[in-house]
Amino acid sequence: PRAGPHSAPSGYKGPQLAVKPDLVGKLVKCGHVFHLHCLVAMYNNGNKDGSLQCPTCKTIYGVKTGTQPPGKMEYHIIPHALPGHSDCKTIRIIYNIPPGVQGPEHPNPGKSFTARGFPRHCYLPDSEKGRKVLKLLLVAWDRRLIFAIGTSSTTGESDTVIWNEIHHKTEFGSNLTG
Repeated sequence: PRAGPHSAPSGYKGPQLAVKPDLVGKLVKCGHVFHLHCLVAMYNNGNKDGSLQCPTCKTIYGVKTGTQPPGKMEYHIIPHALPGHSDCKTIRIIYNIPPGVQGPEHPNPGKSFTARGFPRHCYLPDSEKGRKVLKLLLVAWDRRLIFAIGTSSTTGESDTVIWNEIHHKTEFGSNLTG
């Protein structure tokens, strides 16, 4: 719960902390204020990677990492222009993740997972902006954020590799499938 100007004690019920329930803390980057008990609960219920995300504005504290299974990310330039980018060539990214066995960080440790539709090809314009996005995608790949193991919203299949909320252009021409 967010601490207001006439704040009541935290309603958080969990392991007792050596902190009074009415003490609040301010997040340094965004300035949002929360009970210290609530901040501890948010951290403990987070994804255990050492990061904390402000629930109000989504500012990330620390380095966020994910649970993407092992695989390969490659990229190269192809001599064709994407629609709307006739002035430049195209960066093609190829992601390849093989099927495998889920680790302790995955939904069902020890159970196998499938990896449908790999290798997956994605496209960026070979422009200043496109190269900047590529650099950010390389960081996201290293931090295991691009894919996850879960249930496919397309097929309903569980224990499979799925996109993890970073949108990619996966068709070279007009995006007909949305």
